[in-house]
Amino acid sequence: MAVKVIDVKVGIFDENNRIADEVREANRQKGTFMINIMASPGAGKTTTLLRTIDMLREEFRIGVLEADIEASVDAEKMESAGVKSIQVHTGGECAMDASMVQQALAQFDTGDLDLLFMENVGNLVCTAEQDTGADVNVEILSLPEGDDKPLKYPLMFTVCQCVLINKTDTREWFAFDDEAVRERILKLNPEAKIIFVSAKTGEGFDEWTDWIRERAKAGQRLDR
Repeated sequence: MAVKVIDVKVGIFDENNRIADEVREANRQKGTFMINIMASPGAGKTTTLLRTIDMLREEFRIGVLEADIEASVDAEKMESAGVKSIQVHTGGECAMDASMVQQALAQFDTGDLDLLFMENVGNLVCTAEQDTGADVNVEILSLPEGDDKPLKYPLMFTVCQCVLINKTDTREWFAFDDEAVRERILKLNPEAKIIFVSAKTGEGFDEWTDWIRERAKAGQRLDR
């Protein structure tokens, strides 16, 4: 029995990638640099963002796009801290895609923003699969999660330009091998910037905010 071969001309992500490029171009024209923050639930995304924004708010006009399946807790925290924010409910989807971002930005004028952080839905799988239109992708991995996560979720660490290893203040309670996780990440992504931080104490945040300044001011955008 002959096997019929179908030559598919358009990839399943082509439409998403087209919209992602439109999002990047629209933000570029407005002078807005967008950073996609990804992590597991509980890794410290919101706390990291709040400390980061506090350190940068005198230099940049900053906004936050909060993505969750339900609830608006994180957006409310941002508003309480005086940060312009919008909450996006993904309707059960486990990650933001470019179309969702484009729709959200249509209601969230970024024309007066220099930096836009997107706090993506908490997981290490779906969020890594979609180009959201962000200029850079950042992963937050916390010590309690273990140093084996690059082995279990390689795509996440491949698509990120920066990896923050958070909760360094918990070292005495968790067995975490700094050199092993560094080696595993760099094997997947030799260009990744790896920074050990503590959103609680502020350790590493000077290096992290310097990295943001350099990327944003140089307009260094994601190359797909």
